[in-house]
Amino acid sequence: MLSTMQDVPLTVTRILNHGTTIHGSSHVTTWTGESEPHRRSYREIGERAAQLAHALHGDLGVTGDERVATLMWNNAEHVEAYYAIPCMGAVLHTLNLRLPVEQLVFIVNHAADRVVIVNGSLLPLLAPLLPHLPTVEHVVVSGPGDRSVLDGAAARVHDYEELLAGKPTAYDWPELDERSAAAMCYTSGTTGEPKGVVYSHRSIYLHSMQVNMAESMGLTDADTSLVVVPQFHVNAWGLPHAVLMTGVNMLMPDRFLQPGPLAEMIETERPTHAAAVPTIWQGLLADLTAKPRDVSSLTQVTIGGAACPPSLMEAFDSLGMRVCHAWGMTETSPLGTVARPPAHAVGTDAEFGYRLTQGRFPAGVEARLRGPDGEFLPWDGESAGELEVRGPWIAGAYYGGASGEPQRPADKFSEDGWLKTGDVGVIGPDGFLTLTDRAKDVIKSGGEWISSVELENALMAHPEVAEAAVVAVPDEKWGERPLATVVLTEGATADYAALKEFLAGRIARWQLPERWAVVPSVPKTSVGKFDKKVIRRQYADGELQVTEVR
Repeated sequence: MLSTMQDVPLTVTRILNHGTTIHGSSHVTTWTGESEPHRRSYREIGERAAQLAHALHGDLGVTGDERVATLMWNNAEHVEAYYAIPCMGAVLHTLNLRLPVEQLVFIVNHAADRVVIVNGSLLPLLAPLLPHLPTVEHVVVSGPGDRSVLDGAAARVHDYEELLAGKPTAYDWPELDERSAAAMCYTSGTTGEPKGVVYSHRSIYLHSMQVNMAESMGLTDADTSLVVVPQFHVNAWGLPHAVLMTGVNMLMPDRFLQPGPLAEMIETERPTHAAAVPTIWQGLLADLTAKPRDVSSLTQVTIGGAACPPSLMEAFDSLGMRVCHAWGMTETSPLGTVARPPAHAVGTDAEFGYRLTQGRFPAGVEARLRGPDGEFLPWDGESAGELEVRGPWIAGAYYGGASGEPQRPADKFSEDGWLKTGDVGVIGPDGFLTLTDRAKDVIKSGGEWISSVELENALMAHPEVAEAAVVAVPDEKWGERPLATVVLTEGATADYAALKEFLAGRIARWQLPERWAVVPSVPKTSVGKFDKKVIRRQYADGELQVTEVR
């Protein structure tokens, strides 16, 4: 027996049409670094997206599912591309501007991008790559920048505003298969070449609905979200799509991502919500400590991409900014869990403990834990294993490039199709996930596991430690032992013995590091996570000044 319901495809086009009509007066504000930010309503975003689609198809000849790349900051023009490209049937490919040059070249060629839309300020990054990008036929430049660096390029160069000028503000969007490709992002390639994850219209639509759930970000048209997480980082965690469903206003920082400008944005534009990785918030906290501002409007902060140290969460709580932990990855669109404490814990001593977890799985994400011998583990809050997930916005394969065949490497996907996340943790009986480490970062010492994340969080609770990263290093007796690298606050006097003693009150003594090093900064990946492979290499090459404290 079939249902009697209408079979209406779940597409990005429907999000666009809804947002530009029902919520047409909501707006995108782009920070300019000048006296007056730039504002554009969702209705105008829709009209300009239509003009961009006309330009891409009529002027540049984009047809079918050809890939159109963006090398852009978070701004209104990038939002227009977010809708124009997939709604016309092409595939949006956001390029991570912080990746190494060789990885950017690999990604563009692997995806066979035909057009690149680039902010003018990023032309010095793109120009040297173009001779190595044979599939790129057109470069569309948005905003000010030195176009002369593109002189001699084989690709034709266009001005974004000139392309849009005079184009119709409506487009006959095609009716698309909801399972067809809408957008793609590549993993950061911390091990091996980056891998392409292709999102469908259906997955984006369903993911956007989940972002808007009350147990998730739960924003309304009364809110303004400061979208610091880059649009090239898993589609800015789905916010540019989700907000058009509910009319949430967006505040886009463009290239002004330093703590000072961010603090000024918050004080001036009064956002109620913001989303970014922990390193952004650590910098902002230091700036607000040195130069207090009125940031009282910002009552909700979503932190993901890496574990949020409890000390950072407590510091923002004291400023009236409630931090909400979330977990996800490129392969999960990225929403996997959100740490909204259950009703019975609110107002009790247990509430903060729930907030420190990665959160509870939403209805669209199924999860299981697999032990080191392949066995499935219970959700008892104690049994630790690798997290595997599946669901309608979870990747089931990687993009195969010119071969056309999806890639399902055995170390990333189980035989029955679940995604192997590479994260190790426990799940409580009530479905809350607590990650203890990445599988590759767990310290295996004398047959026991030591969580590098737990050590890092404990170290960063020390008032004179700004950042801390812990990695496993070889040890003749125990196989592996932890090496603690710390960034001290300005003027700090703490020594290694004092730090070790500080840890002793929080961590089992057998887990305490014997090897210590002070570093000027912790190396970061392109999305702001601690880059531990760099630390391991520095240790192996003797580049760190290591002191042993027994």
